[in-house]
Amino acid sequence: MGHGLSEAATMGRLRTAIRTLADLELPPDEIMSHLNGTMDDLGQEADATCLYALYDSTDGRCSIVSAGHPPPAVVRPDGSVHFVGLDVDPPLCAADPPFRTTEVTVPAESLLVFYTDGLVRSSERPVDQGMSELTDLLRGAGRTDLDELGAHLVEGLLPPGGSRADDSVVLLARVHALAADRVASWPLPEDPQAAGQARGLVRRQLEAWQLEELTTTTELLVSELVGNVVRYATGPVRLRLLRGEELICEVSDSSLTMPRIRHAAETDEGGRGLQLVSALARSWGTRYTETGKSIWTAQPLPRPVAATGSAAGVGGNPRSG
Repeated sequence: MGHGLSEAATMGRLRTAIRTLADLELPPDEIMSHLNGTMDDLGQEADATCLYALYDSTDGRCSIVSAGHPPPAVVRPDGSVHFVGLDVDPPLCAADPPFRTTEVTVPAESLLVFYTDGLVRSSERPVDQGMSELTDLLRGAGRTDLDELGAHLVEGLLPPGGSRADDSVVLLARVHALAADRVASWPLPEDPQAAGQARGLVRRQLEAWQLEELTTTTELLVSELVGNVVRYATGPVRLRLLRGEELICEVSDSSLTMPRIRHAAETDEGGRGLQLVSALARSWGTRYTETGKSIWTAQPLPRPVAATGSAAGVGGNPRSG
């Protein structure tokens, strides 16, 4: 969209808008529609390309929306390389929402390669040739350090002294998947007894994961989430626990109503559930799904207890401090 000061300011505003919309956890096509509207509001005459991807580590699905942007490359664990076949819409400002979403399954430990067309196209090189050269450089990348690989791609595709009429950016991401034994999911009945059943399920699962010290807090969180769904939303209701870098607790239902924190008066009997959730969880939010919504909370995992010198007992006096 150009290289002037005005264009740079516009890109900064778009980056801020993307971060804000991503925090709202809207579907990728809706995020792109909002960005398209933002470009219109800024009164920019130039078009801007954009690609937004959302990866789900529980099933390997990647949802991608492209507004005139080149397709990402996928480097599979076996070293093979292919470009995602996208449904590409026109660039921002030239597009007419709704945008189309492409769903692909990306194997765990694959490498996702995002780039601007300035990396693969120039006045001396057509885009097809540039993408072929990118494929050759990526083939067999394996477990190469991402910083080193990025430098290797830039060096190989943008040789010193070459023409650089357009900006060139490359972004690398290695995707990981949660193992099956780190995910637990259960259906819940649509009645007041669901909260008690959910507490029992959480208690037993955290015991199996040896996370008993999180039991009390997680039981309180799941009680509030399930109680909120049973009271205000519609089924079917499902509870899911994810053990990754954090402990994620999700309660899903078929309603599209967004939960909101209420400022309950001292005489109100209810309305404090989400205040409790906000106080107990490190973070929480609502994500829209294909069948409704999912309310989630995140808690930090306990830090492992460091072994002391006496406990290790390697060549030392067990009585020393």
